[in-house]
Amino acid sequence: MAAHGRPTLRDLFDDSPTPHIAHPPRTHHRHFYVATDGSYRRDGGGLGAVIEARDGTRVARVSLPDTAPNNNVAEYRALHLGLDVLAARTPSDARVGVLVDHDHLAAAVNGEVLAGSGGDAEWRPTGRERIPSGSESHWRGICARIAGFEELRAARIDGRENPAHPLANAPGDYAHVNRRPDRCVVPEPVDAGDAGPATVEERGTENADPQYPPPSRFEGRASD
Repeated sequence: MAAHGRPTLRDLFDDSPTPHIAHPPRTHHRHFYVATDGSYRRDGGGLGAVIEARDGTRVARVSLPDTAPNNNVAEYRALHLGLDVLAARTPSDARVGVLVDHDHLAAAVNGEVLAGSGGDAEWRPTGRERIPSGSESHWRGICARIAGFEELRAARIDGRENPAHPLANAPGDYAHVNRRPDRCVVPEPVDAGDAGPATVEERGTENADPQYPPPSRFEGRASD
């Protein structure tokens, strides 16, 4: 389970905006959640990832040293790593919630999801997000992982609440988490009544329920 007193990734996801995608402020019918973070320092940074099942059971934690050219590339590398680790431990029909503290990365992920969903064009982003220079190969890997899961969407969380932040910023202090044995967790079945109503992009616009907000057009700034 999640550490005592610390919110589960599911709770963080439910309370955070998902750029371009509307959702009810309850569970999003995810099976697994992955939070990632990348840090950049001139003398070396790191990559961190935390994966939990929907009930808060921890699946994996990763903390690796890494030297990226800038913070943007570090964030893309971290998500690529987190999705690779997740894919090795979960079935392909898993529904995944991604948590990152990088505005443009969250928007790019959801834009890619909508672009490949075949849903109502009115709810899609007006254009593809610009991928930071040096992140192109990692973005291709991220897109391949997005396509490999049954469903995926990303939420933008505050960096101070990101449980992957300390793993990325102090990989030397958290090297022990990488030595823990791999585990695959089969989440509890999702109750039909726990999923909440279909989201706007899943229903189309004609029958949209007015009690839920329109898609979150999160206009944040990119990390420096």
